[in-house]
Amino acid sequence: MIVRKYHLFDATDKTPGRMATEIARILRGKNKVDFAPNVDGGDFVVVTNSDNISIAHGKGNKKVYYRFSGYPGGISATKLKEQMEKDSRKVIRDAVYGMLCKNKLRDKMMKRLLIYIDGEHKHVINGTSN
Repeated sequence: MIVRKYHLFDATDKTPGRMATEIARILRGKNKVDFAPNVDGGDFVVVTNSDNISIAHGKGNKKVYYRFSGYPGGISATKLKEQMEKDSRKVIRDAVYGMLCKNKLRDKMMKRLLIYIDGEHKHVINGTSN
């Protein structure tokens, strides 16, 4: 039986990539002694204050997120700075998504990632609720 716990991450002044590696490790279950690569045994991760992540000085205008619809001329680009203004949760979600293993379990692991813009959440972490 898999016992899932909640882990809290405060994104204030943390870079998305370094935080994403720690989150991906917990979502996959590599921090547990009974880790098996074919079993989805990870925990829940709650990320708060996603608007306050730290972005390097030049990265805001240089990093670009691309989407392609499949139609001719259907490519659209969004800079990191614009994405942070629209929805900062997507920046963290995309970083974690890229860090997880590319198999059938990735979508199940991503459902356990809970991201909040501010510091308020409704989840009980280590016996205390915030």
